[in-house]
Amino acid sequence: MKLHASNTKQYQTVTGYFPGGVEINAQPFDYSLMMLPETPPRPWPVAAFEQLTVEHFEQLLAEQPDVVILGTGERQRFVHPRLSAPLTSRHIGVDCMDTNAACRTYNILMGEGRKVLLALIVEK
Repeated sequence: MKLHASNTKQYQTVTGYFPGGVEINAQPFDYSLMMLPETPPRPWPVAAFEQLTVEHFEQLLAEQPDVVILGTGERQRFVHPRLSAPLTSRHIGVDCMDTNAACRTYNILMGEGRKVLLALIVEK
């Protein structure tokens, strides 16, 4: 699905999503990634939701976001609180949703000027 066409090259905007990946500023990505509005997408070494560890959330914490939007794939799944504890103990919210909803929510929060981190799990 194409979300919208815009000229926001200075910001990382989700411009579409498809089975097995997303499109950021019209460039397709078919692997798990993390990004902030002003930071280009980077690989996030998560092959599957079931493989999430505390260390994965510590990687997200290093970016010092205000909030984390976690895209869990085709369906919404929730992480165990002990996994997201590095973030929540510092009052950084972690919202879990399916990838499509995560992409839309990220764009909204990014458009509001929030320091939102999008973390997407793309399972093969």
